[in-house]
Amino acid sequence: MSPAPARTSNDAIVAAARRILEAHGLSEVTMRSVAEAVGVRGPSLYKRVPDRAALLRAVADGVVADLSRTLARAIETDDPRADLWAAVRAYRAFVLANPNGYRLLFGQLPPSAAPDPTDLAALGEPIVRAMARLTGETDALEGARTLVAWAHGFVSMELAGAFRLGGDLEAAYAFGAESILAGVSASATPASR
Repeated sequence: MSPAPARTSNDAIVAAARRILEAHGLSEVTMRSVAEAVGVRGPSLYKRVPDRAALLRAVADGVVADLSRTLARAIETDDPRADLWAAVRAYRAFVLANPNGYRLLFGQLPPSAAPDPTDLAALGEPIVRAMARLTGETDALEGARTLVAWAHGFVSMELAGAFRLGGDLEAAYAFGAESILAGVSASATPASR
């Protein structure tokens, strides 16, 4: 007699947890809600995922991987300014499409539930490489950090509904990105250009 076929997979579990996270928030991502979403009983889910922390870690790692692919796809030309502008547009679109997943990356989670810090840090690598082509190696890390810090701050404020003075947020984001890129280009040390 062969064993019964698996009624779910790790990928299905993580996908269900992400859907619940985006639709209802972090507090609703429970072992029970995910088990119900994939059509298994709790004990069956525990055979694949030992606890909620492991489930959240898998979800966070999936969000990091998706964001990493998004950024890598955006940086695909020989024009570093165009690549960086494409990266910040893709970043914002990703965050707006995955707000709770994005918040999970920077939330106060126990270490066992937090995303892999090495993978999280690697998110910036394509931006640093593109920035090096724009500013030179000497200023690449500082330029990339400036751009990422601004983009993160903007989208975090946007998610929080903090822009209350009206106006076109798309235009404001474009203005900010262009200003940062012009600023880091102009500020690059002559030896690094």
